[in-house]
Amino acid sequence: METTIPASSGPLQGIAPHAPADGDSRAVGPLGGIDPRTLVDRLNRRVEYLRLSVTDRCNYRCTYCMPAEGVGVAPRSEILTYEEFTIITKAFVRAGVRRVRLTGGEPTLRKDLVSFVASLAAIPGIEDLAMTTNGQLLERLARPLKDAGLRRVNVSLDSLRPDVFARVTRGGDVAAVKAGIRAARDVGLGPVKVNAVVLRGVNDEELGALVEFAAAESLVMRFIEYMPIGVDDFAQSGAFVGVREMRERLAERFDIEPIGARAADLPGGGPATYWSVRARGGTGSTRVGFIAALSESFCERCNRVRLSADGHLRECLSTEGSLSLRDLVRGGASEDVLLDVVRDALRLKVDGHRFADGVKTCASMSHLGG
Repeated sequence: METTIPASSGPLQGIAPHAPADGDSRAVGPLGGIDPRTLVDRLNRRVEYLRLSVTDRCNYRCTYCMPAEGVGVAPRSEILTYEEFTIITKAFVRAGVRRVRLTGGEPTLRKDLVSFVASLAAIPGIEDLAMTTNGQLLERLARPLKDAGLRRVNVSLDSLRPDVFARVTRGGDVAAVKAGIRAARDVGLGPVKVNAVVLRGVNDEELGALVEFAAAESLVMRFIEYMPIGVDDFAQSGAFVGVREMRERLAERFDIEPIGARAADLPGGGPATYWSVRARGGTGSTRVGFIAALSESFCERCNRVRLSADGHLRECLSTEGSLSLRDLVRGGASEDVLLDVVRDALRLKVDGHRFADGVKTCASMSHLGG
């Protein structure tokens, strides 16, 4: 099979509001105006995906996320309670959010996570409740989380080699993560998506091995471009590998072809573009996603916002969030007030990141919530 690798579309330069195509995330009312019930930014991108960072603590110290000594964490009194998270989530769902993802830090470190999942699962209107985890503690939590109402998990797995994995995560146990992945798959938290941040000179020679692992375990493999986010100088290390290069490398070993910008039968509707990857001469294929925040920017279809563990709304990873929903909730603000201030904040959301221009976000991903 001849493989064609499409050229990069390049970084986003600017967006003009327009009428939505099929599957577009813009909100248009019956007369062509904005549906007042939805949350939209100034470019009419509809917000329907909320990421909740339930903790800023992590049991890893990944090299591309934070320094070896770790980063400061907020006092527990400043972290949102589960009740406060639930109040805020209900307001967002009322305004059209349909997807909620739990992140961190490492969400499985938060005490009573299972009961919190159950409270979110009981909110009418949430169609997809998922979690991103490093998988270290997932094996024992997979069944309770599934029973509580969690639908899916994404698990970080940057290397299959124990020595490389331990070096990247600074202490992680790849065997425990694999056990967690299998436990999640076996209880039905799927399709389980496995995420690898591809780093030159670290794990970029493992692309084929990771695809083969995903194929053998009936997983969806996803490769992520490294983004210049952090509080150290890792972004200057030459670690970046673009998805075009990733696909070219895979094409040397596999038959690979695109299956659409977003695979229709994969829940989530996130930023990945999916390709079918098949061993030459084989019959079965594996779905492999590529997340290209830099080389093939997906800002134009961004439909998400993030809520940090201390309650700050972050409209974009590339800009500092300043709106404290925690303070509003603790001050007794109603749902209407919460939504009004969120709508005001969304009017300031940038058209896209400026990572390609050398702009860096000086905050750890553990604080931002991924």
